[in-house]
Amino acid sequence: MEATAHQKLEQCKVEVKTGQTYREEIPGVVRELMESCLNQDCFAHVGPEPIPSREAVIALINGIFRLLYPGYFSHARVDAVNLSFYLGQEAVAFFEELSRQITLAFRHECLRHGLPCIHCQEKGQEEAVRFLRSLPRLRTVLATDVKAAYQGDPAAKSFDEVIFSYPGLFAVTVYRAAHQLFRQGVPLIPRIMTEHAHSRTGIDIHPGARIGESFFIDHGTGVVIGETAEIGCRVRLYQGVTLGALSLPPDQVESLRSRKRHPTVEDDVIIYSGATILGGKTVIGARAVIGGNVWLTESVPPDTKVFLKKPELIFRSNHAKGARGKTRDK
Repeated sequence: MEATAHQKLEQCKVEVKTGQTYREEIPGVVRELMESCLNQDCFAHVGPEPIPSREAVIALINGIFRLLYPGYFSHARVDAVNLSFYLGQEAVAFFEELSRQITLAFRHECLRHGLPCIHCQEKGQEEAVRFLRSLPRLRTVLATDVKAAYQGDPAAKSFDEVIFSYPGLFAVTVYRAAHQLFRQGVPLIPRIMTEHAHSRTGIDIHPGARIGESFFIDHGTGVVIGETAEIGCRVRLYQGVTLGALSLPPDQVESLRSRKRHPTVEDDVIIYSGATILGGKTVIGARAVIGGNVWLTESVPPDTKVFLKKPELIFRSNHAKGARGKTRDK
């Protein structure tokens, strides 16, 4: 028994020594990482001024939901007695963090690109207040989105269910807040916001897109809406819809960054699952219906239905050996 214990002790010593040998390689790796930070082909942000925090921006999204949907996402009960106190507390805390993150975003742009001073801290506070002033309008528009989801989906049992659980509404709420900051010229933060919603819901809406009220994304997974897309009022999209840009050679990308590259969808359009609509000159006219899996790179007149031809389906029995399959349209 003593010999076995002694052997185990010796084995432990060997393992500790081996582990130390591996640890001694770490300083060399660190030196290589430091050298690679000086390589312009690698990316690093090393400097005295911090950049906006992704975690802080996500926390701001949570704050936006508490302000836009009072009582739904707070831990404490909200009623008529404490509503003013609740909103005041939330608004002040939100302002402090949003102004800080906007300040960091502007300062990052100024320092990295050598821009003239715009008094970043004052600018951050100014834009944070401007965003807060937009919240009553955003609440009004989002109310139309909630109603559109409830009215457009027979599975929805209540407005509460839509607000609590619909990924489409989550993505649209984040988009509308990010779009406001995008319009205010705030860098970095709007895209961080919509990409967080993308990671949570599978719905990718660029904050630069322009989307009218009563917008409903049903199911939502795989929806892509590009930066220069324009969507009218009372539009409904299903999962897997792409409003994208045509692919371009690398040498043309830079020249088209500020031009319209994504489609326009007019009022009261329905686009079913898997449809792909591409190009900045493509316009889907009002009240059009685009069927599932349709691929479009040209405009569609108003009051038009676009569907694929019904596929030829083959039904083959598994019950009888040598049984002939039958083909029929469905």
